[in-house]
Amino acid sequence: MTDIKIDSKVIEDVKDALDPHTDDMFRQRKGRWMAVVELAHVERVEPGPDEEKVPSVKLRIVGIEVAGDDYSDERLRELQRGLYRLRTKGGTLDGELDPDIQQARDVLKHGSGLLVGPQS
Repeated sequence: MTDIKIDSKVIEDVKDALDPHTDDMFRQRKGRWMAVVELAHVERVEPGPDEEKVPSVKLRIVGIEVAGDDYSDERLRELQRGLYRLRTKGGTLDGELDPDIQQARDVLKHGSGLLVGPQS
């Protein structure tokens, strides 16, 4: 299995996107924030044939948008649940018949509209 490492370098665009949330993050020691994150490959370590090391890949956060309100937070959580259901149930023998899979596909298909807020 390949090890995953997250690069600690914070690029300027990511810092700018996080700045409005940092005071809140500092205050809430056990807080959690939903975000859309883009990862980029930074480094690959492939041990030689005689080394007893595990291959690893280093990733860097190159784009991030943090949910700014409870509505967006819940919509992102719903999208995350949909992706999880597809990852864990997709490809299983009964996965195609599972209503969870169809619901997950619907959420992902129409997910971008979920962030706009309730229509009045």
